[in-house]
Amino acid sequence: MRTQRTMARVAVAGALAMALSLGIKGFAASPAQVSQPKADKPNMRFIQTNGINMRIAEMGSGPLVLLLHGWPESWYSWRHQLPALADAGFHVVAPDMRGFGKTDAPKPVEDYDIRKLTADIAGLLDALGEKSAVVVGHDWGAVVAWHCLLLYPDRFRGLVAMSVPYRGRPSESPIEILKKAYGDNFFYMLYFQEPGVAETEFDADPRGILSRLYVSPNAPRETPAVTDPKRAAGGWIPRLGAPKGAQSWLTQADLDYFVDEFKQAGFRGGINFYRYVGNNATNYTDPDGNGVVDCLQAIADLAAATANVAGRTVAIIPYGKPDFNHQKSLQQAVNQLNKALDKVQDTLRVLWSVGCCGRSGNCSGGSRARSRSPVSI
Repeated sequence: MRTQRTMARVAVAGALAMALSLGIKGFAASPAQVSQPKADKPNMRFIQTNGINMRIAEMGSGPLVLLLHGWPESWYSWRHQLPALADAGFHVVAPDMRGFGKTDAPKPVEDYDIRKLTADIAGLLDALGEKSAVVVGHDWGAVVAWHCLLLYPDRFRGLVAMSVPYRGRPSESPIEILKKAYGDNFFYMLYFQEPGVAETEFDADPRGILSRLYVSPNAPRETPAVTDPKRAAGGWIPRLGAPKGAQSWLTQADLDYFVDEFKQAGFRGGINFYRYVGNNATNYTDPDGNGVVDCLQAIADLAAATANVAGRTVAIIPYGKPDFNHQKSLQQAVNQLNKALDKVQDTLRVLWSVGCCGRSGNCSGGSRARSRSPVSI
């Protein structure tokens, strides 16, 4: 019954994602700081995958769970989940994604093709000597995770997608859509398209950009230096008011770690994810989403407790927190984050026991997909 109740809340990938983002009962909460007890520190090492050197943080033994971070982040974004999932009986690995941290950061934009990004992760499985894994992704990590299921359906048994739902193939490039919507006004994704501009701004002041992005929506800020909406008025940092004081969920030591990582790696690699987004979205995304949905529906069938809204299978997780945003969903205080892991561990075990065959629709443990548009919450 406990598993059924848990699955009712985290039946599909998006719901699973939000459960992980809210945090887990049954694991001792530890302070959100860098100086953790030695036993709680992951093993840091390098592996070779898909022609690059990748740094990974690794803990525990058992079924493999991969944790993929987004922008602007690193393996360190998962510092609280690594020991909790390891204690729950999983082999958990959080890499620095291509272009971030101490993983190689190729300069050419085309090296951030989604096929290369997913091949990095499939190669990580090979380097670890594992046949399959459950993959968890936040932000850009979620985009890569969705495509891992699409392009390597036999290697990934389940998916947790945080913050970014699967939308299928757009009618035109997302960048062209944004250009039509914003025109001459500033929008960060359009700003990132300008060669060399954004990374020059951020590399000159990594603390300035990170401290302004890692802020709760209701936190008090200074008045921005630039309020003119036109792109010509300036870059991004002066448009974001500096926070007045520290965040309760992010210590100074945590911020210092992120800043040091970007001082060494620079911002170009991560920004290249955005520069190739148009090509990735229009060329490689499964137009129907069948490869993803077939697997998710098998999980939903086991729960037998999902709702159907406008033809979409949705599992509901409360997310109406007023002081909760994209970054804070991952960086929330560990005593709240770890409350969700108790529920997620049951779901992860079900994902492992069910598995799926991706596109064919013959998923063990469940019928063929009935909904064609899964929704992340």
